[in-house]
Amino acid sequence: MQVFVRDNNVDQALKVLKKKMQREGIFREMRQHGAYEKPSERRNRERAEAIRRARKLARKKAQREGLIPMPKAKPALSRPGGFRSPRFPAGGLAPLPSSTSSAGK
Repeated sequence: MQVFVRDNNVDQALKVLKKKMQREGIFREMRQHGAYEKPSERRNRERAEAIRRARKLARKKAQREGLIPMPKAKPALSRPGGFRSPRFPAGGLAPLPSSTSSAGK
C-alpha cells in the first residue's frame, strides 16, 4: 500500500492511508488477531458475516428490480470554506476590476 505526501502535508497523507486501510479491512483483521478467538466465537462471527453479506446482496437485488427505492445520492464533497479563486474572491462569476482597465479613465 502506498500513499504520497504532497506539499509536506503529512496529516492529509495519514487520513488517506487510514481510509485505504479501512477499505482493505486491515483494522478488522488486526482486531481479530489481537487476541485468541475461540472456535465457537469464530463460527458465530463467520455466520453473522454470511448473514450480513446475504442481506446486502438481497437489498441490492431488490433495488435493481425496483422493489425498494435506490439510496439517495450523496452530495459532492466540497472543501471546507469552498474553493476561492484569487480572480473570483467571493466565488462569483464577475472578475475583480483591475487597476489597468481603461473603464475609470
